[in-house]
Amino acid sequence: MSKIRVAALGLVAVAMLAWAVPALAQPKRAASTISVTAGKPAEFKFTLSASSVKHGTVTFNITNSGALAHDFSINGKKTALIQPKKSGTLTVTFAKAGSYPYQCTVPGHAAAGMKGTLKVT
Repeated sequence: MSKIRVAALGLVAVAMLAWAVPALAQPKRAASTISVTAGKPAEFKFTLSASSVKHGTVTFNITNSGALAHDFSINGKKTALIQPKKSGTLTVTFAKAGSYPYQCTVPGHAAAGMKGTLKVT
């Protein structure tokens, strides 16, 4: 190989490293966790430990403190039916900022007030 070709390849390699290293050095967004209580303070209410979260992966830890079975649905995903005094989890990835409605999908529960909106920044 000629010296010019070796030098050119070296410059290309340095340029690629200069571009790639900052991207690799950026910290990954830590996953968030939100505690959700269903059925407390009233049977058809959700209580969330946070009303907003940064975009990325969020794990919802749902505890049913009510007397009826409930589920938790957000961003196209939902838990199985969670029986009274039982718990479940739901992991959801929010790719972008926005307002994401959540609800219990058991017939009549959202209409009775078991719904809300999570703000994702």
